[in-house]
Amino acid sequence: MTTFALVGAGPGLGLAAARRFGKAGHSVALLARHTARLNELVATLGSDRIRARGYSADVLDPDSLTGALHTAAVDLGTVEILQYSPVPRADFMKPVLETSAADLDAPLSFSVKGPLTCVNAVLPGMRELGRGTLLFVNGGSAVHPKPSVAGTSIAFAAESAYAAMLHTALAPENIHAAQLIVPGAISPDSEHSSPEVLAERLHGLHTDRKGFRHYAEPMPAP
Repeated sequence: MTTFALVGAGPGLGLAAARRFGKAGHSVALLARHTARLNELVATLGSDRIRARGYSADVLDPDSLTGALHTAAVDLGTVEILQYSPVPRADFMKPVLETSAADLDAPLSFSVKGPLTCVNAVLPGMRELGRGTLLFVNGGSAVHPKPSVAGTSIAFAAESAYAAMLHTALAPENIHAAQLIVPGAISPDSEHSSPEVLAERLHGLHTDRKGFRHYAEPMPAP
């Protein structure tokens, strides 16, 4: 049995994605900072007879990410699917004219160093399997930068570039990198961007393995 590893586990999209991949037969590794939240999610998935474990890790701490992913692979099985979808902090979203160079340190660590650390941790196992999937979930500012949220706009653009390069470089190894852009809010009432609908889209990106960038719903021009 291989593992679906979710970085940024939470009760919305994270739980829905974990449930979808778990029901497809994968073990589930949940990574987040708060142990209490992880325990709740593991219990919820357990009630669905999904094998899941939680691992405390901070996306701004590369050592904790690497350690958690390596431990998960030992506990649950090789990571075949990695989903990177933590929610950015509010202080990443300053207006562009109020943003200093120092203000970009955390957003870039969050959206570039974090994903790079995770990919480097799971890539050897995927290569041994001969297959793998890397899923990146971003908001609309990854495509259309917004002056009101400069930190995430800059960092998401960098994450997008990194993920796109992975898509090209790893395709010959049967390792598929894909990005899902969610332009608006994730809401249970949304036709295209409810947690369950997005989880199904993410599973489809893993199975269909076509193209790099995908949209949860049409995105208006800036």
